[in-house]
Amino acid sequence: MTDVCNSVGFLLAKAYQRACALYKEQFEAYDLTPQQFGLLRFLWEEDGITQVELSSRSQIDRTTIGGLIDRLEQSGLLVRLPHRSDRRAHLIRLTDAGRSLKDELLPLGEELQRRILSPLSVEEVERLIAILQKLRY
Repeated sequence: MTDVCNSVGFLLAKAYQRACALYKEQFEAYDLTPQQFGLLRFLWEEDGITQVELSSRSQIDRTTIGGLIDRLEQSGLLVRLPHRSDRRAHLIRLTDAGRSLKDELLPLGEELQRRILSPLSVEEVERLIAILQKLRY
């Protein structure tokens, strides 16, 4: 029997907590949570997708994503716009302020990822990514 400190669930939770704490520290000046930063990254890749598409791509449930979008909208980083052909849908678009953060925040995110993964070799990082992708679904 594995002791609790070496159980997969415990270790995954602790790794997640550490990563979130480091993200909060890195992005504190921007008043962004790790989840909000993640949504901005999806929108920097493809702006103007529906809320449902954003929810699906980010794998964040519809209720939670609604709150995240609300906060980013209140911060002036994105807007909800009516969909042209579907009255029930909203398009999520970055504002100029949201787009302008990309060049500043992406390097910070990359630096933070290097910091989090620094104890691992390149091969270990590749294996970790492959394992996490398998566990994700």
